Amino acid sequence: MLDDAAMSTPRSTFLSTALERGFIHQCTDLETLDQQLYDGRVTAYIGYDCTADSLHVGSLVGIMLLRLFQRCGHRPIVLMGGGTTRIGDPSGKDEARLMLDDAEIARNMAGIRAVFAKFIEFGDGVSDAIMVNNADWLDELRYIPLLRDVGRHFSVNRMLTQDSVRLRLERDQSLSFLEFNYPILQAYDFVELARRFACELQIGGSDQWGNIVGGVELGRRSDGRTLFGMTTPLITTASGAKMGKSVGGAVWLNEEKMSPYEYWQFWRNTEDADVGRFLRLFTELPIDEIIRLERLQGSELNEAKKVLATETTILCHGREAAEAAAETAQALFVGSIFQSPDVSAPSSGSRTRRRASALIGLREDWLGSMPHAEVPRDLLSGGIAAFELFTRAGLASSNSEARRLIRGGGARINDIVVETETKAISTADLDPQGMLKLSAGRKRHAFIRPV
Repeated sequence: MLDDAAMSTPRSTFLSTALERGFIHQCTDLETLDQQLYDGRVTAYIGYDCTADSLHVGSLVGIMLLRLFQRCGHRPIVLMGGGTTRIGDPSGKDEARLMLDDAEIARNMAGIRAVFAKFIEFGDGVSDAIMVNNADWLDELRYIPLLRDVGRHFSVNRMLTQDSVRLRLERDQSLSFLEFNYPILQAYDFVELARRFACELQIGGSDQWGNIVGGVELGRRSDGRTLFGMTTPLITTASGAKMGKSVGGAVWLNEEKMSPYEYWQFWRNTEDADVGRFLRLFTELPIDEIIRLERLQGSELNEAKKVLATETTILCHGREAAEAAAETAQALFVGSIFQSPDVSAPSSGSRTRRRASALIGLREDWLGSMPHAEVPRDLLSGGIAAFELFTRAGLASSNSEARRLIRGGGARINDIVVETETKAISTADLDPQGMLKLSAGRKRHAFIRPV
């Protein structure tokens, strides 16, 4: 972690802002890098292996830092690990990753690019980002030249001390020779990017420090280059949970895997102690406004959480989706989205009718983006146990968890507490809109729609 001396006020806009907002955990040569950034445009990269067709919130710190880097006038590179995905990075892993074929890797790469396109500007301009694939050079490597020209710069003694290797050995867990080679290829990526694109800085998570330093040293030993490495801190919540997970699983950054409403709700449920830190890292609000928001106390802090949820969702899904998600959450809170307003009633004033029409539109447009499940109408007609509905709706990961939720008094259907876990729920329980609103606690909601 950076010490106080290393954190003296930088001259470059990028470093001063990144330090102020808490993005930087380690840096190989902060003062020299600061001078490089101050003197002119620098190129930096972050690498991602293509193990899934999206990224989740655990990757968002690096994405936001790369976005800041570009906004400060520098050039970002997003490196796709089309080659290294075939091996698998052992960092932070207890076992080897599953092997993916080329078609799966290509599909995942396309999904990751779609995520990045929401945060970073790609193009041909001097500060526009580019996306490259390390398979372009790794697939062309020959084994003997790699050992001779690259491998000779790596000490096995030192590699055995890296956490990614040492922890596996201490736990007596298998580490294949394939995985053992991963740090060498990551270091080679850095040098190759320096040769092809004049890339000088690699950014990664704190678990990547050893691999990043390996690339910095390989550049110096093989090419006489001055390269830099920087890591972001591991983000955990105030209660110690690892960032990026929710009760239902990973918090994904694409709409196909997680709706804007669910994404908004994830941030709305931030722990009180995390609000200020998350506003700094995951929004672009001015620091003065963040300080004001984090000083709010009691119920007023909920307003800061709503700001956090809306600002993060704007970046990921756009302003319209963020505002619709906030309106949906508010309507759910007061129950109005599930009411059936009579827009034709003669006694209704024009303002009332406009509000009723807006709620109908909101329900139709955005209930589809909320957690939901469809069940055959004939099955529901015969009655389904309450606990099974909560499992189907994704509010419980198993029937056992659903039963515990109901026994604990935390389950409601159409805002009525479910008292018996085996209570049969049927079409007779549908609300006037023909749906069942399920609630787990105060903050998690879903609905069941018969089909």
